[in-house]
Amino acid sequence: MKSETSTPTGEFTLRLSATRRGARLARLFAVHQLHDWGVTGLGAEAAEVVVAELAGNAALHGRVPGRDFEVRMWLGDDHVRIEVSDARGERRPQPGGKSDEGGYGLMLVAALATTWGVKDRCVGKTVWATVPLSPQNTVVE
Repeated sequence: MKSETSTPTGEFTLRLSATRRGARLARLFAVHQLHDWGVTGLGAEAAEVVVAELAGNAALHGRVPGRDFEVRMWLGDDHVRIEVSDARGERRPQPGGKSDEGGYGLMLVAALATTWGVKDRCVGKTVWATVPLSPQNTVVE
């Protein structure tokens, strides 16, 4: 069984163990796939941050022993759609928590994506984000 799928149609799917290592690998494979698609610059960097945050959350908050999480990406004309699915449907993302509770990563997702949200699955949930490939949503200090 092949766990990574890359097609010329701009679709990518990857299933990894719900661990810190799995989250790190999700980011690395996503960066590699974006490079293969020719996505570079600020759009690629924004997509990398979004994948890292959503995969990290899936490994930390969405972990169910013995269950993997899944990363999916679709390349559009001017955006990348990122979806990360995990097995914990009852644990919904809570953006903007207190500093000792985390939650700031989802603020980054909201700043870098044009839209993001959560949808239910038969088992678990999917957190998704649409990241523009143009610099329109970059955070300027």
